[in-house]
Amino acid sequence: MSEHSDSRRYDAWTRRHAERGTAELIPAATVLVLRDRDDDLEVLMLRKNSRIAFGGMWVFPGGRIDDEDAVVDADGQPDELATASAAAVREAAEEADIAVDPDTLVWFSHWVPPPMTPKRFSTFFFATRAAPGEAGDVAIDDGEITDHAWMSPTTAMARRDEGDIELAPPTWMSLDLLATWHSTDEALSALDEMAPRFYETRMVRTDDGPVALWAGDAGYDSGDPAVPGNRHRLTMLGDRYVVERTSC
Repeated sequence: MSEHSDSRRYDAWTRRHAERGTAELIPAATVLVLRDRDDDLEVLMLRKNSRIAFGGMWVFPGGRIDDEDAVVDADGQPDELATASAAAVREAAEEADIAVDPDTLVWFSHWVPPPMTPKRFSTFFFATRAAPGEAGDVAIDDGEITDHAWMSPTTAMARRDEGDIELAPPTWMSLDLLATWHSTDEALSALDEMAPRFYETRMVRTDDGPVALWAGDAGYDSGDPAVPGNRHRLTMLGDRYVVERTSC
C-alpha cells in the first residue's frame, strides 16, 4: 500500500469523525495461531472481505465479543479475560475452522484504536500453538474471510512493504514483536513471561504519512510528533512502516 493510501484513509476517517463524532468501543478478541516451519515460526493470517470493517486487510482470527462468550468467576462476577478468551476461541472456529484450546492462550497485549476510527474495537490479543493436525486444515467461509495463508512475521511485513498485502498497525506491531523469535516454543514462552502491553493509539498526520503514537512517546499527550524526546510510535511511510521505541 502506498503512503497515499494510508493518508487517504486517515483523511477520510478524520472527515467522518468531524461529522459523526467518536464511535463507541466494541469489546473484541483476536488470536495469533502459530506453527513451526523450516526453522522459523509462521502465523495464520486471514484476508477480510473488502465490504466489511478492515476490508481487504490481512488480520488474525478474531472479532467482537458476543453475549454467548460471557464467563463469570467463582463469585458470579464477569470475568473479562476469560470472556475474551472464549471469544477468541469461537472466532478461530468460525473464521478458519481452527480448534483452539482456551487453556493454551497467552494474553500479550490489548489495543484501543484512535477516536477517529469508524469502528473502534477494544481488542485483547492472544497467542497460541496450532493444535496437531490443525495447521493444514484451515477452512474459510469465502464470506467474511476471502483468503488465508501461513506467513512468517518477516514475510508478512515484507509483503506489506511491497504493496502485496495491507496490515493495520496493531497487526503490524504484533508481527514485529513475533519476529523477535524463531520458534513457537520460544515465542509463547517469552510472551507468557512478559506483562501484557497496552496500546491506546493516538494518530496524527505528517508529511511523511500517518503516525501512530502510544504512551511513552514524547509527542503522545500533545499529539505533536515533532516534540523531542522518547519515541514509541509507528510511522506509515509509503514504502515501509518504521517503528521507533526508546525508553518505553
